[in-house]
Amino acid sequence: MKSLLTLLLLAACPFAFAAPSLIFHSGKVVTVDPQQRIAQAIAIEGSRIVAVGHDAEVLALADSATTLHDLKGGMMLPGLMDSHSHPVGAATFEFDHPIPDIADIPQLLDYITARTKTVPEGSIIFIRQVFITRLKEQRYPTRAELDAVAPKHPVHFSTGPDSMLNSLALELAGIGPDFELPAGSSGRVERDAQGQLTGMVRGFSPKIKAPSPTKSPTPEQTLDLVKKLFTDCNRVGYTTLADRGSNTANLGIYQQLKDSGSLTLRLRASHTFSIGNLWPAVEKAIDDIAAHPLCKGDDMLKIVGTKVWLDGGMLTGSALMQEPWGVSEMYGIIDPEYRGVQNIPREPLKHAVEKVSSLGLQFTAHAVGDGATQLLVDIYEELSPAIRDTRPCVTHCNFMAPDTIAKAAKLGAVIDLQPIWFHLDGRTLLKQFGMERMKRFQPLRAMVDAGIPVGGGSDHMQKIGSLRSINPYDPWLGMWIAISRQCRFLDEPLHLASGLTRMEALKMYTIENAKVLFMEKDFGSLEKGKRADFILIDRNILECPLDDIRETKVLSTWLDGKKVWEKK
Repeated sequence: MKSLLTLLLLAACPFAFAAPSLIFHSGKVVTVDPQQRIAQAIAIEGSRIVAVGHDAEVLALADSATTLHDLKGGMMLPGLMDSHSHPVGAATFEFDHPIPDIADIPQLLDYITARTKTVPEGSIIFIRQVFITRLKEQRYPTRAELDAVAPKHPVHFSTGPDSMLNSLALELAGIGPDFELPAGSSGRVERDAQGQLTGMVRGFSPKIKAPSPTKSPTPEQTLDLVKKLFTDCNRVGYTTLADRGSNTANLGIYQQLKDSGSLTLRLRASHTFSIGNLWPAVEKAIDDIAAHPLCKGDDMLKIVGTKVWLDGGMLTGSALMQEPWGVSEMYGIIDPEYRGVQNIPREPLKHAVEKVSSLGLQFTAHAVGDGATQLLVDIYEELSPAIRDTRPCVTHCNFMAPDTIAKAAKLGAVIDLQPIWFHLDGRTLLKQFGMERMKRFQPLRAMVDAGIPVGGGSDHMQKIGSLRSINPYDPWLGMWIAISRQCRFLDEPLHLASGLTRMEALKMYTIENAKVLFMEKDFGSLEKGKRADFILIDRNILECPLDDIRETKVLSTWLDGKKVWEKK
């Protein structure tokens, strides 16, 4: 017969109709609840948490069928969430051939030279996302350097919205001395002081008429690679990912994995569409997204909203800034009044936000510079309060002015931010903008103090491997950066006062991300009644030496009370 304490606990818990199937005890259960409690034990029945508390009260719920796990003082956390990834492209990126790590211009040129011996003459050599902020020289390769190593191959060195082309690529793209972009285009073709083409194009991807010898995976191979990536995400503690650039093809892949029982984490998607068309076409694209069955989805797979690209890149020199970038040899900027690239005019952007929000979907835009974040939040303000419940989102917001932060908080906006950029790119941005202007670079303290839900993301785009990927998706590195404010190759933290506490950094990857993704009712913290997504880790991240946080290893990852990954 159960004790009186047991019966009282069961009566108090609407989910506990039987003894729990699992109890973890004698540990540090970091609940991330509003009181930030650290409990000793947790009980799970089926997919739900039925009790969290002291060992005695939780163990009293057990019967002979309950499996007991002694944590032996170890730490349990809620399952981690990544608010921004691109899983399918990342998983398949190296299908054709492995891409080496490239840390400087000589390594880049050596890689291109090696490719000229592998692919036929006249075929394109395409290098993606080798960001100049992370190269030793802190600059783009020059057109002349690319010509020297690949005179018979068009070379497209692409860093997202901006590219450097060699002479043959310019020719095959139809970009000659007299080339002009169509009126109203947001892009730029850069020229030097003498008016000669530098090879740099900004804000658009040129169509280079050249064959590409790159092999693509079959549908079956794509499924296998995405499964491999998701297993690696489980390895570092993720139980939820947001695809912030999804499309019908990606959603079909996720649906196949779900239907086959192979999905080991939860997925939330922001579906993309173009605002570069006349409004009837834009409106139809948005209506088509809203009609997708996955907008009604379930706990494993769901469309939560849409995404567009408002400005260029901070790492590439085209983010839309409030003040001019400044003349820069690093970024190839010679116009002292240049403020970056705005891809979408204001009125079409406002119409799109209004339309998406009217359908109950979250709108987010790639908005990197403080000019872009200001523009987006101003539009949210104009449409408020009608859009408030859709949790309008700002993606990236690498630079954000104090008044924009205050306005975003008032409007109920949420933020999807990537700490890894602070670490890998801060040194170059400091050289470009100076210490005072860098106060606006990922001002986490101000965002959190204003009460804005700030979700931690990676913008993982390429390669499988949490630390070898172009934008590392290791959450422990992300937390360490948010706390330490440490930039690679800088001796001192950058504006340390803008850093977070350890608990706040953990919340970025748990409950705050749950709010960003409309999941906080059932996920993001370890509380009675919530779903049992959690991880066990090898150290106490709240008390260990700060630099040890980035070395954290996950021992096991659990989804709905079932183990989906375990360290061997």
